[in-house]
Amino acid sequence: MGHGVHKPGEDRMSATMASIERWLGNPFTRVILRWLSSDCARCGNRLELALDRFTGRKNSSPCASCLVASWIVGLTIKKSGDVFGVSDDSLKEGLLDPYLRRGLSTVIRGIARYGVTRPQRVDAPFLVVWDITHRCNLRCIHCYQDAHKAFPDEMSTEEAKKVLDDLSDAGVVAIAFSGGEPLMRPDMRELVSYAKDKGFFVSLASNGTLIDEHMANDLAARKLDYIEISVDGADAAHHDLFRGVPGAFDRAVAGIQACVGAGLDTGVATTVTRETVGQLPAIHQLAAGLGVSRMMCFNFVPTGRGTGMVDQDIPPDQREALHRWILGVDRRGNLPVLLSTAPQFARVAVEDEQGEGGIPVGHFYTGKGLEGKAAALAEFIGGCGAGRIYCSIEPEGTVQPCVFLPVPAGNLRQSSFAEIWHNSDVLSHLRSRENLKGNCGTCRYRLLCGGCRARAYAYFQDLDAPDPGCIRNRVLWDSLSSKAEAAHAS
Repeated sequence: MGHGVHKPGEDRMSATMASIERWLGNPFTRVILRWLSSDCARCGNRLELALDRFTGRKNSSPCASCLVASWIVGLTIKKSGDVFGVSDDSLKEGLLDPYLRRGLSTVIRGIARYGVTRPQRVDAPFLVVWDITHRCNLRCIHCYQDAHKAFPDEMSTEEAKKVLDDLSDAGVVAIAFSGGEPLMRPDMRELVSYAKDKGFFVSLASNGTLIDEHMANDLAARKLDYIEISVDGADAAHHDLFRGVPGAFDRAVAGIQACVGAGLDTGVATTVTRETVGQLPAIHQLAAGLGVSRMMCFNFVPTGRGTGMVDQDIPPDQREALHRWILGVDRRGNLPVLLSTAPQFARVAVEDEQGEGGIPVGHFYTGKGLEGKAAALAEFIGGCGAGRIYCSIEPEGTVQPCVFLPVPAGNLRQSSFAEIWHNSDVLSHLRSRENLKGNCGTCRYRLLCGGCRARAYAYFQDLDAPDPGCIRNRVLWDSLSSKAEAAHAS
């Protein structure tokens, strides 16, 4: 695939994928998919019933039409498994996961509504990051929200629960509560419980300083699925400088230890800047010693308070080297697993000549052993997911394409989430890679990458501009750097 050389079987895979797309994109097939994902008055949701029967969870006798639906769904899943080399047993085991089932449902409904697109449009986002409050007890120099004290019009507990009801009705798979510092809301743990009761995968992004053993055990008792704590330095001197408050490092480490001790799936997050990039190996080693499961390297986006430190953005060649380092660590099996929010990560892996560890599907998961099949999935998921498979909510209910992309798409106090998701001009625009400009618009990898739309907007106030952080946009980066140096000199 990379460097214009085809691996054995890639042409056959491409032909198979093209055949699947033609079948799924057929108007008659889309009618069938809409029917499959609808409710039967007697049996309930046809797709849920079909998945129950496929996995063996339910053997009740459905009506004739739902029996046909179950046969169609089962056959489709088996054929898809054959294409990607996944056994029936593995498929059945995977589809017992309620979150995977919910994700599959939103994909099917998306194909029924929009047809097959590359990247694929889905009927509801896989993930909604909810900046639940503007309150924060730290003063991080890069904060995209410029968080400090609560907005006067932040949603009440009851309003927040109604939003969770709305998101559930829309079919959203996962909720990540963020901020600010979400644990500064007195009702945060209550909202975690409510979200779990609605069937979401629930995660929490925190600075860790408010988490003690009691808090961690309480979150675990409420079945929080994942917690991610920010670590922006391998020692107190670096972390506390970045986070703006002395003692933040020690308290964050204690928070991580409490979460791991409580049995919570725990990760760390590091924003990659010129200051932190050299410390990433040491932070990874620290995280390993603390027993966390994964480490997320966040793309720096100069927005919010981060506009004041744009000179800390790393150049494209350094980002390229970072991604190759991440791939190397993951392929050696060194824990915690390393991930990146930069969509170029998928392209770097595809271009890697050895291809031993699999290709990141999107920029958040490595499909180990899938080879060319993962590349097909990566184009389906499609790199930057802002406004397409992911979006964010502000404390007062404004929906945005991404927490780093402050462009309003609507407000949940005026419209339902589904209305905003399907009708927003901003979100619709971001879903087409045909709108991209410059090298991002002509790049052969635009479907599995597309560049970070938040970074493009932060630098150029243009949703379609090239992402200056990519090595393929090095000339653009050099031009920006020259202008910055000239402005500084004057």
